[in-house]
Amino acid sequence: MTIKKGEEWASRGALPAGGVVVADDGEAHHVVDAARRANLPVPPLGLLGGDLCRTLGGLGDEARLHRADATTAVCDLGSVLLDGHIHWFVSSLVARGPWWRGRAVLVMSAAWLGPWNVAPKAHPGDGLLDAVDIRVSPMQWRAVRRRMLVGDHLPHPGITVRRTAALQIDLDRPLEVWLDGVPAGRATNLSVRVEPDSLTVVV
Repeated sequence: MTIKKGEEWASRGALPAGGVVVADDGEAHHVVDAARRANLPVPPLGLLGGDLCRTLGGLGDEARLHRADATTAVCDLGSVLLDGHIHWFVSSLVARGPWWRGRAVLVMSAAWLGPWNVAPKAHPGDGLLDAVDIRVSPMQWRAVRRRMLVGDHLPHPGITVRRTAALQIDLDRPLEVWLDGVPAGRATNLSVRVEPDSLTVVV
């Protein structure tokens, strides 16, 4: 269930029958996408790696996923409408130019994006997404990326963060979009929303 202040969010329990073990966010993305497009329930996912796994404190121990002391959590999914087609993401949406030049927009359910602690306050089960809009010069980008390694890039005059359940993103020009690290094409307008309590994961 969506986390509430003062309440336990995760519980103990092994990956149930029918669960799928995935190595990273990209594999999780494909499992979710296949289930949704077939109009089937999304199976529980055992996470061995990736940004969502790291955010949840996963150890990458596959044997642990099948033990009773594994951690089970109900997380949110993100969804986005791109060119009239809906897509889903478990950890992140990234819209950016080549080599991170110019504006970049990151919509996070997880806190981490690779080595970067992009959204330090993000929680995968709070019913919100953290939208990080970055508009800095190339010189500033280098400093921002260094500070992202420890989540110390905020506050910054060229970075805005919005915690929301839904948002419309209008970009200045078409940018490449990645969902959980998987290329999703180019877009100028993105309609993003959270789907609370839509994914069960075990770490």
